[in-house]
Amino acid sequence: MAKNLFVGSLPYTVTEDALGQLFAQYGQVQSVNIIKDKYSGQSRGFGFVEMATDEEAKQAIEKLNGFTLEGRNIVVKEALPKPTYTNGRTPGQGRRDFGGRRQRRY
Repeated sequence: MAKNLFVGSLPYTVTEDALGQLFAQYGQVQSVNIIKDKYSGQSRGFGFVEMATDEEAKQAIEKLNGFTLEGRNIVVKEALPKPTYTNGRTPGQGRRDFGGRRQRRY
């Protein structure tokens, strides 16, 4: 079963290809996703790497947590699952109601 890893403290210049090649030394990489600012497109300094098996993910954590990449010590750990609420939504999927409500001013 695939295991998703959180990778933090990334250099802003690192690419998804470079990160994938680094993790590929420790097993099969299913996917790489560096989180970017939606307006500027610049890296936010963290991302996720999905490894093919739990054992490969464990090995990548052991070998790469604290690894120096382009002058920065990266953080590698198991990613937490996305939280869900009882209504089935995830954070950020809430309803937006901009109309009709006005504050009373006294």
